[in-house]
Amino acid sequence: MERFFALSIEGSSNDLFLRDGDGRLIRRNYWLDLTDRSLVLATTQGIGRVLTIAQKRAHIEDINRQHLCDEVCADDR
Repeated sequence: MERFFALSIEGSSNDLFLRDGDGRLIRRNYWLDLTDRSLVLATTQGIGRVLTIAQKRAHIEDINRQHLCDEVCADDR
């Protein structure tokens, strides 16, 4: 499985994809508070557009929104 998106050491502590040493999403509540539509837009046209399809899929599964994988990972088909 593809690893989650990882920042460089110099990465911003406010980055929404930042994870701790154990790989847990630090800003998890941000993602959990988004509506499904907002999450799709954020990962396809917003800040998540830089992620690979595998990274997007891992992120969506990590926040338990697997039902959005088809929309978020549409380029995977």
